Parts: sequence; structure tokens; C-alpha cells
Amino acid sequence: MTDHRHRFLQLALNADALRFGEFTLKSGRTSPYFFNAGRFDSGAALAGLASCYADAIQAQGLEFDLLFGPAYKGIPLATALGCEYARRGRDLPLAFNRKEAKAHGEGGMLIGAPLAGRRVLIVDDVITAGTAIREALGLIAEAGGSVAGIVIALDRQEAVDPAQSRRSAAETVAIEHALPVVAIATLDDLLAFTGESAQFASQRERLLAYRSAYGRSAET
Repeated sequence: MTDHRHRFLQLALNADALRFGEFTLKSGRTSPYFFNAGRFDSGAALAGLASCYADAIQAQGLEFDLLFGPAYKGIPLATALGCEYARRGRDLPLAFNRKEAKAHGEGGMLIGAPLAGRRVLIVDDVITAGTAIREALGLIAEAGGSVAGIVIALDRQEAVDPAQSRRSAAETVAIEHALPVVAIATLDDLLAFTGESAQFASQRERLLAYRSAYGRSAET
């Protein structure tokens, strides 16, 4: 496992952003683990997370010149990533959207740097149904930007609807829009991580059972 993947998973555990147990998801499924990027709720935790994002992006060789954070969780994530790039010597413009258009002041749905003519990297925590990402794609296109890719923290590699397709939400978005989707870590990485220590042996068995039931097909 690459260093940034291992660092991210350990950081997520330390921040309580990654938890093991029994969790009912929005889909109604009962999951043996839960990821909540909102628990990266300190400057140090966000700085560590941003470093993992930057390393994952660098490993994929994505070329872009603006960071975009979809409301709401994408906003602090893109902002922290922008600060990390500045620390590394690259000052990137940043933009994000509102949930509702503002009728006064500067108005509109977008805040931050102009998107027109820029290659935009969307920064978010996860892709569940892809709704927020599709909304962001529309806003970016309308503003004259082009999307260079999407980067997320964790890819659950979970089939949206196993009865219809074993394709994950991230794979569906990537195929539908012909865009690279980069994850810092995946469920496969989490399985490898839990296999490194006897402490997580029981968790790993539950993760394997969940992947067997709901995981995306290796053929997709």
C-alpha cells in the first residue's frame, strides 16, 4: 500500500472519521464501517488530510489549474488542499458553490475565482449517488470551465444497485462523464490495512462479508 493511503487511513482512525461497528447508511444497508470527513475538525487534522489528497493527485499525474469544492463538505476540503499546494509552492485559485443562489450582493451560485477557461479539479469526500458531483459539473460547464477530474477521500467501491449493476458510484460517474476519479484510499486499501494488524482481524472478516454482498464487481 502506498504511503499516502496508509497515512490517510491511520489519520481517519485517529480523528474518528473512520469507525467500525454497525451503521445504517442512507441506502438502508447495514455497514460494518462508516466514514465521516466532517470529523477532520481541527487545523492539524485538515492539514494532514490535505497532504494525503495532494499526494494522491500527484501519483495520478492530473493536470489542472483551479480547485472546486462542492457545498458543503467539499468547501473546507478544497480550501485545505489549496493551502497545502501553497505550502508546496503552487498558488492555486479556488471556487465553490452555494446550495441556493444569492439574490443580493454579488449574487449567483458560485463564490471565488472565475472558472472560465480553467481546468477544474473537483474536491469532495465521497461519491455516494453522484448527485452533488453532477450538479457541480453543470455549474462548472455553465461558468465556462472544463473539468480535469474528481478527487475524493474514500471510495467505498460499493455497487449502487447490485440488482441492476455491480458498478460503484465512483465508476459510474467516471464512465458517464469520461473523467478520472481519484480516491486517496478505497475499500480494498482498508482491507489491506486491517490485515496488517491482529487488532483489526474481526473487523476485516466483517468488511469482507460486506464487500461480498455489496461490493462492485472486479470486472467493471
